[in-house]
Amino acid sequence: MKQLNIEPAKPLSGSHFIRHTARAIVTRQQDILLLYTARYDDYTLPGGGVDEGEEIEVALERELLEETGAKSITHIKPFGIYEEFQRWHKPEFDNVHIISHCFEVEICGAFTAPQMESYEQANGMRPVWVNIQKAIAHNRDTLANSDKKGQSIQRELTILKTVATDIMGLSCD
Repeated sequence: MKQLNIEPAKPLSGSHFIRHTARAIVTRQQDILLLYTARYDDYTLPGGGVDEGEEIEVALERELLEETGAKSITHIKPFGIYEEFQRWHKPEFDNVHIISHCFEVEICGAFTAPQMESYEQANGMRPVWVNIQKAIAHNRDTLANSDKKGQSIQRELTILKTVATDIMGLSCD
């Protein structure tokens, strides 16, 4: 998989652990399936942490089902890796080194209702199909102007711009 970071991830001071995640890129013409989170007013790729001993593709399918209700995932194709360091909110470590494994996937069949975790529901997270250029513009605006943006918005903006150019053949200036 290719490296999606514009610049290498820079470690933060203090202790850290590594967290692998699986993230899905699901497109339909110029639309992409994303999660809108009201708390942070941003769009993110569906996906999340890979449990210990869990295969990454299994984690990808589990996260898609939980967050979007997608029941049948096909054609899983590696796209790229994005690495970052973020502050951690639990006492065992100061930071987390997140390695996001991004995959192009296709979804066939009907969706069921998402089964999000309680914190995701509390944050107002919901799956949406959105024009990728509108999602990029929205996240750019949130990054530049919002005081409630989440830690992941730079990652999401970078990945969305790469998806728009490399998969969809769109310009993202």
